[in-house]
Amino acid sequence: MIQINSTKIPPLRENDHIVGIKTTALVLMEYGDYQCLSSGKAHSTIEKLQQQLGDRFCFVFRHFPQPEIHSQSLKAAETAEAAAAQGKFWQMHSLLFKNQHALEDGNLIEYADRLKLDIPRILRELNERLHKDRIQQDIDSGIEHGVERTPTFFIGIRQEGTQNLETLLLQILETITK
Repeated sequence: MIQINSTKIPPLRENDHIVGIKTTALVLMEYGDYQCLSSGKAHSTIEKLQQQLGDRFCFVFRHFPQPEIHSQSLKAAETAEAAAAQGKFWQMHSLLFKNQHALEDGNLIEYADRLKLDIPRILRELNERLHKDRIQQDIDSGIEHGVERTPTFFIGIRQEGTQNLETLLLQILETITK
């Protein structure tokens, strides 16, 4: 089940993973888990929104792994952060969601290799749990804003000037219901 939180979108942080322009008409923030099937389905919808809305859409992803339910979710999040340290967060993000059924340690290294990442560096960072504090920041933020499960979304809509808010909302609804 997808949870949409009606409270104000949490403030953006310097280290957030963002696609798009922060000041655009629509900002969608997701707290997600790479092993959560609903988060995986949401990933597909978000890709459609990005294609259809283009520069009118900004997407922010925050980690909310649930290792008590999904045993590899935390390791997958750490792998995404290790990829981010090498400038490939969104590529790894997409691979992890598209391969939710295969997130064992060997699979994660295979994805890093596919993205031509520095494998010894990835292994060292995972072994040292170098990115656990970054992920914990996302989890703490989620808890602070009432996140209990994944995926949880926060939506911020800005309408300025002559932009037609009704058209934008209809496009979003069409995409979500397809």
